Amino acid sequence: MTSQSALTLPDHTQLPDSDGTFVKNWQEHPQSILLTDSITLVLEELHPDSQYCIGQDSGIYWRLTDPPEKGAEAPDWFYVPNVPPTLNGKMRRSYVLWKEYVAPLIVLEFVSGDGSEERDNTPPSQGEGGNVGKFWVYEQAIRVPYYGIYEVAKAQVEVYHLVDNTYQVMKPNERGHYPIAPMGVELGIWQGFYQNAELPWLRWWDAQGNLLLTGEERAVIEQQKRERIVEKLRSLSAEQLNALGIDPEMLD
Repeated sequence: MTSQSALTLPDHTQLPDSDGTFVKNWQEHPQSILLTDSITLVLEELHPDSQYCIGQDSGIYWRLTDPPEKGAEAPDWFYVPNVPPTLNGKMRRSYVLWKEYVAPLIVLEFVSGDGSEERDNTPPSQGEGGNVGKFWVYEQAIRVPYYGIYEVAKAQVEVYHLVDNTYQVMKPNERGHYPIAPMGVELGIWQGFYQNAELPWLRWWDAQGNLLLTGEERAVIEQQKRERIVEKLRSLSAEQLNALGIDPEMLD
Protein backbone atom coordinates (compact mmCIF):
# COMPACT_ATOMS: atom_id res chain seq x y z
CA MET A 1 0.00 0.00 0.00
CA THR A 2 1.36 3.45 -0.91
CA SER A 3 2.25 5.52 2.13
CA GLN A 4 0.70 8.94 2.70
CA SER A 5 4.13 10.61 2.50
CA ALA A 6 4.69 9.22 -0.99
CA LEU A 7 1.51 10.96 -2.14
CA THR A 8 2.50 14.33 -0.66
CA LEU A 9 3.41 16.78 -3.39
CA PRO A 10 6.03 19.48 -2.73
CA ASP A 11 4.90 22.98 -1.78
CA HIS A 12 6.44 26.42 -2.36
CA THR A 13 8.98 25.97 0.45
CA GLN A 14 10.38 22.81 -1.14
CA LEU A 15 10.62 23.99 -4.76
CA PRO A 16 13.32 26.25 -6.26
CA ASP A 17 12.36 29.94 -6.37
CA SER A 18 14.78 30.73 -9.21
CA ASP A 19 16.43 29.06 -12.16
CA GLY A 20 19.61 31.03 -11.52
CA THR A 21 19.38 33.27 -14.58
CA PHE A 22 19.70 37.06 -14.65
CA VAL A 23 16.77 39.39 -15.24
CA LYS A 24 16.80 39.96 -19.00
CA ASN A 25 16.56 43.76 -18.99
CA TRP A 26 16.62 46.58 -16.48
CA GLN A 27 13.15 47.80 -17.37
CA GLU A 28 11.44 44.68 -16.02
CA HIS A 29 11.72 45.69 -12.37
CA PRO A 30 10.32 49.25 -12.62
CA GLN A 31 7.64 48.06 -15.07
CA SER A 32 6.43 45.48 -12.56
CA ILE A 33 6.42 48.05 -9.75
CA LEU A 34 4.42 50.45 -11.92
CA LEU A 35 1.77 47.82 -12.64
CA THR A 36 1.50 46.73 -9.01
CA ASP A 37 1.54 50.18 -7.44
CA SER A 38 -1.16 51.60 -9.72
CA ILE A 39 -3.55 48.62 -9.46
CA THR A 40 -3.39 48.23 -5.66
CA LEU A 41 -6.39 50.45 -4.83
CA VAL A 42 -8.53 48.59 -7.38
CA LEU A 43 -7.57 45.19 -5.95
CA GLU A 44 -8.21 46.38 -2.41
CA GLU A 45 -11.73 47.35 -3.47
CA LEU A 46 -12.23 44.03 -5.29
CA HIS A 47 -10.86 42.09 -2.32
CA PRO A 48 -11.83 43.79 0.97
CA ASP A 49 -10.72 40.56 2.65
CA SER A 50 -7.23 40.98 1.09
CA GLN A 51 -7.45 37.53 -0.49
CA TYR A 52 -5.32 37.96 -3.61
CA CYS A 53 -1.68 37.77 -4.60
CA ILE A 54 0.58 39.33 -7.20
CA GLY A 55 3.65 37.67 -8.65
CA GLN A 56 6.54 39.61 -10.16
CA ASP A 57 9.06 37.46 -12.03
CA SER A 58 7.92 34.59 -9.78
CA GLY A 59 7.54 30.94 -10.69
CA ILE A 60 4.21 29.22 -11.34
CA TYR A 61 4.65 25.47 -10.89
CA TRP A 62 2.22 23.60 -13.11
CA ARG A 63 3.83 20.11 -13.39
CA LEU A 64 6.32 17.92 -11.55
CA THR A 65 9.63 17.50 -13.36
CA ASP A 66 13.26 16.69 -12.71
CA PRO A 67 14.80 19.19 -12.19
CA PRO A 68 11.76 20.89 -10.60
CA GLU A 69 12.27 24.28 -12.25
CA LYS A 70 11.60 22.71 -15.66
CA GLY A 71 8.00 22.41 -14.53
CA ALA A 72 7.56 26.11 -13.89
CA GLU A 73 6.97 29.28 -15.85
CA ALA A 74 8.01 32.63 -14.39
CA PRO A 75 5.82 35.41 -15.82
CA ASP A 76 7.08 38.93 -15.41
CA TRP A 77 3.77 39.88 -13.72
CA PHE A 78 0.61 38.00 -12.75
CA TYR A 79 -2.42 38.36 -10.50
CA VAL A 80 -4.35 35.59 -8.75
CA PRO A 81 -7.72 36.41 -7.16
CA ASN A 82 -9.20 34.77 -4.08
CA VAL A 83 -6.05 33.22 -2.61
CA PRO A 84 -4.20 34.27 0.56
CA PRO A 85 -1.27 36.66 0.05
CA THR A 86 0.89 34.66 2.47
CA LEU A 87 1.08 30.99 3.47
CA ASN A 88 1.50 30.08 7.13
CA GLY A 89 2.64 33.61 7.85
CA LYS A 90 5.39 33.55 5.21
CA MET A 91 5.74 35.21 1.83
CA ARG A 92 5.35 32.85 -1.10
CA ARG A 93 8.53 31.62 -2.74
CA SER A 94 6.52 30.57 -5.80
CA TYR A 95 2.94 29.79 -6.82
CA VAL A 96 2.19 26.05 -6.84
CA LEU A 97 -0.93 25.13 -8.79
CA TRP A 98 -1.37 21.66 -7.33
CA LYS A 99 -1.53 23.20 -3.85
CA GLU A 100 -3.85 26.11 -4.71
CA TYR A 101 -5.91 25.02 -7.76
CA VAL A 102 -6.72 28.66 -8.62
CA ALA A 103 -5.20 29.86 -11.90
CA PRO A 104 -3.97 33.44 -12.31
CA LEU A 105 -6.57 35.72 -13.90
CA ILE A 106 -3.96 37.54 -15.96
CA VAL A 107 -0.33 36.89 -16.88
CA LEU A 108 1.94 39.50 -18.47
CA GLU A 109 5.22 38.86 -20.23
CA PHE A 110 7.72 41.61 -21.09
CA VAL A 111 9.50 40.81 -24.36
CA SER A 112 13.29 41.13 -24.37
CA GLY A 113 13.99 39.36 -27.68
CA ASP A 114 11.85 39.03 -30.78
CA GLY A 115 8.74 37.77 -28.97
CA SER A 116 9.03 34.21 -30.26
CA GLU A 117 9.54 32.80 -26.75
CA GLU A 118 6.36 34.44 -25.49
CA ARG A 119 4.39 33.17 -28.52
CA ASP A 120 5.84 29.65 -28.51
CA ASN A 121 2.92 27.20 -28.82
CA THR A 122 4.98 23.98 -28.63
CA PRO A 123 3.11 21.20 -26.74
CA PRO A 124 4.89 18.64 -24.52
CA SER A 125 4.57 15.95 -27.19
CA GLN A 126 6.75 17.98 -29.56
CA GLY A 127 9.14 19.79 -27.24
CA GLU A 128 12.78 18.72 -27.18
CA GLY A 129 14.33 17.92 -23.83
CA GLY A 130 11.05 18.45 -22.02
CA ASN A 131 10.76 22.07 -23.20
CA VAL A 132 7.23 23.40 -23.65
CA GLY A 133 6.16 26.72 -25.19
CA LYS A 134 5.05 29.51 -22.86
CA PHE A 135 1.96 30.25 -24.95
CA TRP A 136 0.90 26.58 -24.78
CA VAL A 137 1.44 26.43 -21.01
CA TYR A 138 -0.66 29.52 -20.29
CA GLU A 139 -3.39 28.50 -22.73
CA GLN A 140 -3.65 24.72 -22.33
CA ALA A 141 -2.04 23.79 -19.00
CA ILE A 142 -2.63 26.68 -16.59
CA ARG A 143 -5.58 28.10 -18.59
CA VAL A 144 -4.99 31.75 -17.75
CA PRO A 145 -8.03 33.80 -18.87
CA TYR A 146 -5.96 36.80 -20.01
CA TYR A 147 -2.42 36.73 -21.40
CA GLY A 148 -0.59 39.92 -22.38
CA ILE A 149 2.67 40.19 -24.37
CA TYR A 150 4.26 43.62 -23.93
CA GLU A 151 6.93 44.79 -26.38
CA VAL A 152 8.50 48.09 -25.34
CA ALA A 153 10.60 48.23 -28.52
CA LYS A 154 7.39 48.29 -30.58
CA ALA A 155 5.41 50.36 -28.06
CA GLN A 156 2.64 47.77 -28.10
CA VAL A 157 0.89 45.10 -26.06
CA GLU A 158 -0.86 42.06 -27.52
CA VAL A 159 -3.61 40.64 -25.33
CA TYR A 160 -5.26 37.22 -25.58
CA HIS A 161 -8.51 36.07 -23.97
CA LEU A 162 -9.26 32.40 -23.33
CA VAL A 163 -12.48 31.53 -25.17
CA ASP A 164 -13.66 27.90 -25.47
CA ASN A 165 -10.23 26.71 -24.25
CA THR A 166 -8.43 28.64 -27.00
CA TYR A 167 -6.68 32.01 -26.91
CA GLN A 168 -8.36 34.62 -29.07
CA VAL A 169 -6.43 37.82 -29.77
CA MET A 170 -8.35 40.79 -28.39
CA LYS A 171 -9.12 43.93 -30.34
CA PRO A 172 -8.46 47.26 -28.60
CA ASN A 173 -11.36 49.56 -27.77
CA GLU A 174 -11.75 53.12 -29.04
CA ARG A 175 -9.06 54.29 -26.60
CA GLY A 176 -6.58 51.69 -27.83
CA HIS A 177 -6.94 49.77 -24.56
CA TYR A 178 -7.84 46.17 -23.75
CA PRO A 179 -10.65 45.72 -21.20
CA ILE A 180 -9.95 43.16 -18.46
CA ALA A 181 -13.59 42.80 -17.47
CA PRO A 182 -13.28 40.82 -14.20
CA MET A 183 -10.96 43.51 -12.82
CA GLY A 184 -12.99 46.44 -14.18
CA VAL A 185 -9.88 47.96 -15.76
CA GLU A 186 -8.20 48.44 -19.13
CA LEU A 187 -4.64 47.65 -20.15
CA GLY A 188 -2.67 49.71 -22.63
CA ILE A 189 0.44 51.70 -23.51
CA TRP A 190 1.27 55.04 -21.86
CA GLN A 191 4.10 57.16 -23.22
CA GLY A 192 5.62 58.98 -20.29
CA PHE A 193 8.37 59.49 -17.72
CA TYR A 194 8.70 56.95 -14.91
CA GLN A 195 11.67 55.88 -12.79
CA ASN A 196 14.00 58.24 -14.65
CA ALA A 197 13.10 56.83 -18.08
CA GLU A 198 10.92 58.13 -20.92
CA LEU A 199 9.35 54.99 -22.42
CA PRO A 200 6.08 53.52 -23.71
CA TRP A 201 5.10 51.90 -20.39
CA LEU A 202 2.45 49.24 -19.87
CA ARG A 203 -0.27 50.71 -17.63
CA TRP A 204 -3.82 50.39 -16.29
CA TRP A 205 -6.85 52.63 -16.83
CA ASP A 206 -10.28 52.40 -15.22
CA ALA A 207 -13.35 51.44 -17.27
CA GLN A 208 -13.98 55.13 -18.05
CA GLY A 209 -10.52 55.60 -19.50
CA ASN A 210 -8.93 57.39 -16.53
CA LEU A 211 -5.27 56.51 -15.95
CA LEU A 212 -4.72 54.65 -12.66
CA LEU A 213 -2.03 56.55 -10.79
CA THR A 214 0.82 55.36 -8.63
CA GLY A 215 1.05 56.46 -5.00
CA GLU A 216 3.73 59.00 -5.92
CA GLU A 217 1.64 60.43 -8.77
CA ARG A 218 -1.36 60.80 -6.45
CA ALA A 219 0.81 62.56 -3.86
CA VAL A 220 2.11 65.03 -6.46
CA ILE A 221 -1.44 65.89 -7.58
CA GLU A 222 -2.57 66.40 -3.98
CA GLN A 223 0.41 68.67 -3.33
CA GLN A 224 -0.41 70.72 -6.44
CA LYS A 225 -4.03 71.06 -5.27
CA ARG A 226 -2.88 72.29 -1.85
CA GLU A 227 -0.53 74.82 -3.44
CA ARG A 228 -3.33 76.21 -5.65
CA ILE A 229 -5.64 76.56 -2.64
CA VAL A 230 -2.94 78.36 -0.65
CA GLU A 231 -2.31 80.78 -3.53
CA LYS A 232 -6.03 81.61 -3.72
CA LEU A 233 -6.16 82.17 0.04
CA ARG A 234 -3.13 84.48 -0.10
CA SER A 235 -5.05 86.73 -2.46
CA LEU A 236 -7.63 87.39 0.27
CA SER A 237 -7.39 90.17 2.83
CA ALA A 238 -6.68 89.53 6.50
CA GLU A 239 -10.33 90.37 7.29
CA GLN A 240 -11.57 87.83 4.72
CA LEU A 241 -9.24 85.16 6.09
CA ASN A 242 -10.37 85.88 9.67
CA ALA A 243 -13.98 85.57 8.54
CA LEU A 244 -13.12 82.11 7.21
CA GLY A 245 -11.43 81.22 10.49
CA ILE A 246 -7.97 81.08 8.88
CA ASP A 247 -4.88 82.54 10.55
CA PRO A 248 -2.90 84.41 7.85
CA GLU A 249 0.35 83.16 9.41
CA MET A 250 -0.69 79.60 8.56
CA LEU A 251 -0.22 80.40 4.86
CA ASP A 252 3.49 81.21 5.25
